[in-house]
Amino acid sequence: MIKKATKKEITEIHELFIERYDEAVTELTYKNAYELVVAVALSAQCTDKRVNILTPPLFAKYPSTKELAEAKLDDVKSFINSCSFFNNKAKNIIAMAQRVEEVYHGKIPLDEKELQTLAGVGQKTANVVMIEYTGANLMAVDTHVFRVAHRLGLSDDKTAIATEATLVKKFQNNLHALHQGMVLFGRYICKAKNPACEECFLTDYCKTKETFKV
Repeated sequence: MIKKATKKEITEIHELFIERYDEAVTELTYKNAYELVVAVALSAQCTDKRVNILTPPLFAKYPSTKELAEAKLDDVKSFINSCSFFNNKAKNIIAMAQRVEEVYHGKIPLDEKELQTLAGVGQKTANVVMIEYTGANLMAVDTHVFRVAHRLGLSDDKTAIATEATLVKKFQNNLHALHQGMVLFGRYICKAKNPACEECFLTDYCKTKETFKV
């Protein structure tokens, strides 16, 4: 059973994250909303570093939803075949581009609910796009955020969606910076294996560094 953070601890954690990560942005490289949606969709269970290697030639070939909507599935697969679940991701990004062309006249809809109508774009992906591209006051929970939230006693929820709802309720504001900060903190400091506790600025709030590995 994870010991829960107190209200005072939640306030202090919030302040420390904002102080350190207020200017944090995604490590995915992109030039526009279209490229961001594709990059975030490809990054599911795949590292940002890998995605950043794959996307330049992909975007050179398909610079907008217009070209991607008309792409052949095998051609798209050939660009992303070193990414996890590339078969499904290739189908989804083509279908996403087709819907953007047909319904949104080639412009990515910058609304989290409308984004979720696109193939391969679930709540997490939609929120990440909105956080990064518009600075929306939203939270998105990936494996890093999930792990950090549990280790700090901010959540004992079993799913990412439930954890997201809990973090929104507890933090309420500056959610975009908190999301970006928790991702980077989880990726480089509060790692699943061998967390870098000597570099951590939140050791006073840690509830479970040894037992929570996700």
